[in-house]
Amino acid sequence: MILDSMPIVNCQSEIVNRHMGKIKQQRVAEQIKVATSELLLFEINDPRVQGTTVTEVSIDRELQHADIKVNALGDDSRIAEVLEGLKSAHPFIRKELSRRLKLRKMPQIHFHWDYALQQVMEIEDLLNKLDIPAEEVEKPDVTEEG
Repeated sequence: MILDSMPIVNCQSEIVNRHMGKIKQQRVAEQIKVATSELLLFEINDPRVQGTTVTEVSIDRELQHADIKVNALGDDSRIAEVLEGLKSAHPFIRKELSRRLKLRKMPQIHFHWDYALQQVMEIEDLLNKLDIPAEEVEKPDVTEEG
């Protein structure tokens, strides 16, 4: 019979392994976010990155690349300035992250501007500009039965 020669695959262990991998991704991403935030706040003295906030960190499944999204508290006029400052500080940040996190291999880090705050403000502005008349509430007919 053909089924007898097929290897038995433990699907449950594969699902558990994927889930555990996802948990590790999230844990490493959170550690990178916290450590990078601390570095930007306390250790990097470059005025170009002052007031910069790490908003999100995503990391690939193999833990090789980390995308770090930053924003300067809604000041989109500083995009080029902040990203240039982060590019300059990149070697220091990666070295410090490697020292603090003690991972077997430190992922390559890539800084990106987070446009989410700007998009939220644009959507809010559009919603505020809408002229939606108030709906009239229909009153139920009250008829006397008798």
